[in-house]
Amino acid sequence: MFEWIGPAASAWGLVMALAPVLQVLRMLRRRSSEDVSVGYFCLLVPGFLLWVGYGLSTGDVFLILPNALAAATGACLIAVAVWLRRDAARPRDLQAAGSHH
Repeated sequence: MFEWIGPAASAWGLVMALAPVLQVLRMLRRRSSEDVSVGYFCLLVPGFLLWVGYGLSTGDVFLILPNALAAATGACLIAVAVWLRRDAARPRDLQAAGSHH
């Protein structure tokens, strides 16, 4: 009767896993990550990886796929946010010199 729940939850999990891409695109457009909590994603990514590990241990693809994608997009968001913050922290004369290369 409920055999559709696993695939449906996994499919929606994939959609949810892609949600941080919207924030990454916004950060790139604005060239700023100041309104993003990197700490929040630093807490989420290990949780996703734990669910991937659990899914691997049980052979449950419905846990593995969405959580692996969520971990990857979360890590991408963290990387972009840190990169933008480091770029913003550089003195303006170094940023201008770097843009001529």
